[in-house]
Amino acid sequence: MTYKPTIGLEIHTELKTAQKMFCGCSNDPEEKRPNINVCPICLAHPGALPTINKEAVEKVIQVGLALGSNSPAGESKFDRKNYFYPDLPKGYQISQFDAPLCVGGNLNNIRITRIHLEEDTARLLHSNKDDSSLVDFNRAGMPLMELVTEPDIKSAEEALSFVKELQLILKYLGVSDADMEKGQMRCEVNISLSKNDKLGTKVEIKNLNSFRAVGESIKYEIERQTEALEKGEKIVQETMGWDDIKKKTISQRTKEESHDYRYFPEPDLPPLDLTKLDLENLKRDLPELPVQKRERFIKEYGLTSQQVELLVIDRFAGKFFEEAVSELQTTNDKLLTNLYNYLTSDLFGLISQTKIGYKDLKITPENFAELMNMIDKKEVSTRTAKDVLKIMLDTGRDPLEIIESEGLKQISDESGIIEVVKKVISENPKPVEDYKKGKENAIQALIGKAMGQLKGRANPESLKKLIKENLR
Repeated sequence: MTYKPTIGLEIHTELKTAQKMFCGCSNDPEEKRPNINVCPICLAHPGALPTINKEAVEKVIQVGLALGSNSPAGESKFDRKNYFYPDLPKGYQISQFDAPLCVGGNLNNIRITRIHLEEDTARLLHSNKDDSSLVDFNRAGMPLMELVTEPDIKSAEEALSFVKELQLILKYLGVSDADMEKGQMRCEVNISLSKNDKLGTKVEIKNLNSFRAVGESIKYEIERQTEALEKGEKIVQETMGWDDIKKKTISQRTKEESHDYRYFPEPDLPPLDLTKLDLENLKRDLPELPVQKRERFIKEYGLTSQQVELLVIDRFAGKFFEEAVSELQTTNDKLLTNLYNYLTSDLFGLISQTKIGYKDLKITPENFAELMNMIDKKEVSTRTAKDVLKIMLDTGRDPLEIIESEGLKQISDESGIIEVVKKVISENPKPVEDYKKGKENAIQALIGKAMGQLKGRANPESLKKLIKENLR
C-alpha cells in the first residue's frame, strides 16, 4: 500500500546582533570561555527585568519582508512558554504564541505559517566519563528566530531544498551566519503518513544540525512509519532524536501539545506596536535576494542555470565575477565563458589547494580581467595563462608584468615557431608515421612536444597548422 508523506519544518536560527535578546550582554557565539557573557537577566536572578532588543525585532521583520510575510494587524507581543529543563534558568522561555512578528509568506512554493522571536537556551555539555553535565550560559538569552512552515512538503528532497534556500537568504540578508555545524541554524521535522487523504499521526524529529541529517532522518522515518502501518501497528505521537551514527530515529518523549506549555502574555514586556518601526526603510535595505540574482545573471551574462547557481551560493564568487566582467574590454560569449571557467575551475582550484582565505586573496578582479583580455587577444596562450595565474596568486603581481618579466608572451610569428616544429617532427618518428597512416589524433603528441619546447608560448592553432603543413 502507498502512503503519502506530509512534512512540515520548524527552523530555529540564532540572529547576528550586538547584544542578547532581553539584556545588554554580548551576543558572541564564538566565545570559548564558559559563562562569560552573562548577567542577572539571562541568569534569571530574582527581580531582574528584561528589555526588548530592537535590532533583533527588525532582523526578523526583514526576513518576513523577504519571504512575503505580513505582520499581524501591526501588533505583536511576547509570551511565557513554561517548561523545565536544566538549560532554561527561568523555568520558562520568553517566546511568542498567538501574535508572532510575521504571519504567512512563501518559499519554493512552500507556505510559511509564521516567523516569531524568542530567546535561546543555555548549552549543556555532557561527559561520557562520569555521566556529569555542565551548563554554559553564554548562549542563554541569545535572540532566536523560529520559522514554521505549513505541512506542504512531500519528500526529503523538497525539505532539503527549502532549508538550503532559507539558509542562503538569511546569509544574504546578513541576519545570521546560519552555520548548521555551529548550531546557528537547527531544524526540526514534523512528519506523518496519510492514506486516502486522511492525515496520520505526527512525529517530530528534533535538533537536526546538518543538511545530511535532515534528508536522512526524513527518509528513515518514512520507511519506519510505512513498515509499522503495514504491520497494523499504530504510530505514536512523540518527539524523536536522530542518531547520526546508527542512522535511525530514537524516541525521546511523548509529544507535547501547545496547552501543555501554559502560554500566557509575558507580564514584564509591553506589547509591540510594529507601526512605529520604519518599515519602508527596512524594505529599502533589503539586498538583492538569491532568486533575483539567478534571474539577473542568466539574463545579463547568458550563463546556464547550473553555472549561475555556483555564483549565487558563493557570494564571493558572484561579486568577483561581476567586478571582473566590468573590466573586460569586450563581452563576447567566448570571453565570458573563459572568465567563468578560469574563475570557478582554475582560480578556485588554486584557492582550495593553498587554503588561502578570500580575505587574503592577492588577485584583484581587475588583474584577473586583464589576464582574460590578454588570452582573448592571443597575447598569451591558455596553457601559459594557468602558470601566470599561479604566480598572481602567490605574489599579487600584474599579469602583464609577469608575462614580460618571465618571457611568457605568446609567439604568433610563424618564423619563431618553424624551427621547433621541424625539430619535433624529426625527433618523433612514431607519431609522424601514425598520423600519415590516418590516425588524426597522433598530431596531439607532436603539438604537446612543441609546446613543451616553446614553454607554452605558441599559438595552438598556428602550431597545429605548421605541423600539418610540414607533415605533407
